[in-house]
Amino acid sequence: MKAKTFRDAYGVLQRHAQTLREQDEPNIDDLLAIVTESVGAYKVCQERIDAVEQALEKALGGGAEISLNPATES
Repeated sequence: MKAKTFRDAYGVLQRHAQTLREQDEPNIDDLLAIVTESVGAYKVCQERIDAVEQALEKALGGGAEISLNPATES
């Protein structure tokens, strides 16, 4: 499944995180698929966040510094 919206991609990440949390023993056979799909979903989410940040910056005239991603704040 290829997530195309932020909501879909975020749902993929939530499901995979829940699956990994609930495992008593890691299922190595499924791990590659989980990681591959999660990386794709993360990229979709990040692209959407970047687009929103750019739109807000443009709308506000670039005078205010905006960050929707707390991981990038210092």
